Amino acid sequence: MITLYTQHQIRTVQSLDSLWQYYFPTEGMTVSPQADLSQLNERKLQVPGVWESLPEYANYRGQALAVKKITLTKDAPLRIVFAGVSHTAQVYIDGELLGRHHNAYTGFAFDIPRAKAGEHELRVHISNEHGEGSALHVPNDYYNYGGISRQAHLHLLAQPIYIENLHLTPGVDENPRKVSAKAFVKNLNRDSVTATLSISVCGQTKEAQLTAPGNGTSETELIFELPGADLWEPENPALYEFHARLLMNGEEVVDDLIERTGLRTVAVKGEQVMLNGKPIKIAGFNRHEDHPDFGCAIPVAMMVKDIELMLAMGANSVRTSHYPNDRRFLDLCDEYGLLVWEENHARGLRDEKFKHPLLQEQCMQCNEEMVTQHYNHPSIILWAIMNECMSDSEEGRILYKEQLDQLRSLDQSRPLTYATFRLREDLCQDLPDICSWNLYPNWYIHQPPAEALDVIQEYNEPKGMKGKPLILSEFGAGALYGYHDPIRRGKWSEERQCDLLKELFEDFTASSRVMGLYVWQFCDVRVDESWAMSRPRTMNNKGIVDEYRRPKLAFSLVKKYFDAFLSSP
Repeated sequence: MITLYTQHQIRTVQSLDSLWQYYFPTEGMTVSPQADLSQLNERKLQVPGVWESLPEYANYRGQALAVKKITLTKDAPLRIVFAGVSHTAQVYIDGELLGRHHNAYTGFAFDIPRAKAGEHELRVHISNEHGEGSALHVPNDYYNYGGISRQAHLHLLAQPIYIENLHLTPGVDENPRKVSAKAFVKNLNRDSVTATLSISVCGQTKEAQLTAPGNGTSETELIFELPGADLWEPENPALYEFHARLLMNGEEVVDDLIERTGLRTVAVKGEQVMLNGKPIKIAGFNRHEDHPDFGCAIPVAMMVKDIELMLAMGANSVRTSHYPNDRRFLDLCDEYGLLVWEENHARGLRDEKFKHPLLQEQCMQCNEEMVTQHYNHPSIILWAIMNECMSDSEEGRILYKEQLDQLRSLDQSRPLTYATFRLREDLCQDLPDICSWNLYPNWYIHQPPAEALDVIQEYNEPKGMKGKPLILSEFGAGALYGYHDPIRRGKWSEERQCDLLKELFEDFTASSRVMGLYVWQFCDVRVDESWAMSRPRTMNNKGIVDEYRRPKLAFSLVKKYFDAFLSSP
C-alpha cells in the first residue's frame, strides 16, 4: 500500500496526508454520508490521525465525516488508496458511493476507470462504534480509535490497466537466492488487453507477454536467480528492489511498481525454527500501536524510537499484537533486521462474541488483506490468527482450521501459529506449525512458572504439540511508572514487576523446549473503559516502558535475560 521507499517512478501519486475537515453530530442531527455539513460540528484533523486527539472528542465513540477537496488536471483513471481507517469506512466521491471497508488495520482502495478533470469532493463516513456490524472491533484490552489513522493517496493512472501487486517469494527449490516474482495486473477496461510485463533486479531484466481479462486480473510469474546477492539476516538485513513495468505496444511504459524484499527462507525443522537453514531463537515484545498523543496513528519517528528501545533491551523480534501493523513499521523492521510475528485482528473473542455471525467472514477478509499487502516483508517470519479465542471447542476448531488452511493457500513460505492460554483444554495443537502459549504465572494464576510450563507439555504434547517449536507468546507483570515500593514490593510497583519477571525468565529460559519468548508488553497502552476496574488508569500497565516510552526498572533486567537466552546453545 504505502511505504517508506519510492514505489513509483512512472505512475503519478498524490498524497492526501494533510488537514482534513471532520464533521461530528450536533444535537438532533446524525452524521449520514449525505448530511448537510453546515448542520454539523466542524473540526480540522490531520491525516493520518484519530479524533481522540481532539480534546472535545477524546472519548468519542460514534460516527463522523472526513471531507477533502481534490483537483484533477485532466481526465484519467483514478485509484484512491487508504492504508487504514478506524474502523468502518464508506467512501464517496461527489456523492457517489465507491465502496465500504471494515477493519482499522488493513488497507483498501477503490478504482474509477475514468475520473473527470476538475474539483471533486471526497467524503469518508467513519464509525468506531461497537455494534452488530463488527465482530472484531469490540470493547477490548486495547482501544479502538476513530479516524483515517494511516496514510491516504491518489494514484493517477496513465491507462485503465495497472500493476496491482508484485509478490516476491525467495526460496524457489529451497534456494533463498532463487526468487519467484509474481505480478498481478488489473484491467479496468471492459475488453481484454494484451501487454508486456518487464521486471528488473540486480542488473537482470526479464519480460513476459500477458493478457488481462476485461474487468479482471492476470497473474504472470518470472523466476530470478541472484547468485551474488547477500541473504537477509538480522545481523545483515540486505534488501533488494524489484522494478516492474507494464508496456503497451511493446514500448510505451504505462505503469510501474517497485517492491523490495530480502532473500531468506523460513522453515520449521522438528522443535526448531530455521532462518536460511540455521536454527534461531526468538526474544521480543508484544507491541500495540498506541500513544497518548497519537492514538494508533503512530508517526514514523515514534516507530523508530520504539524499535531502537526494543533493540536496546536485546530483542530480536516483535509481535504485532493483535492486528496487522502499519506497513511503514514493517518497512523499518525490514531495515533494522527485526523479526516479526504478524497476526490477524481477533483478540480474546469467546462465548457469544465468538459466535458472532460475521466473525469468520471478517477474520478471513483480514487474513487475505494482511498477507496480500504485507507479503514481501522479509522481517515477517510468522503468520498468526485469533489470539486467545475458542480453540478449546469443537466449533472453534473448525474456524481455526479454515483460517490456517486459508493462510497456507495464500502463502506457503512462512510457518503458522496462534496464541492460546487453554492449558488443559486446547483442541487445536495439531493444526499450526508452531505452538504458542500465553502464560501469566503469579499474576493471573498462582502457580510457579516451571509448573505451568510442565502442565502445557503434559496435556498438549499428546494432542499435537510434540515435535513442534514452542513459543511463550505472552508473559509478564504490571507496574505503574514511578510507583516504587522497595521494602514491601507491593503489586503494581516497579520492584514487584522486576521480581516476577525475574522468576518467569529464570524458569522459562531453563527449559530446552522453549525456543521463543515474547514479553507482554513493550509499552503501556490505553484500554476500553469496560476494562477499567482491572486496569489502573484505564491502561494495560504491563509495559517495560510506559505509554510515553519512559523506561521502568525492568528495562535492564529484560536485556540481561534476552542477551543470555539468545546467546545460549
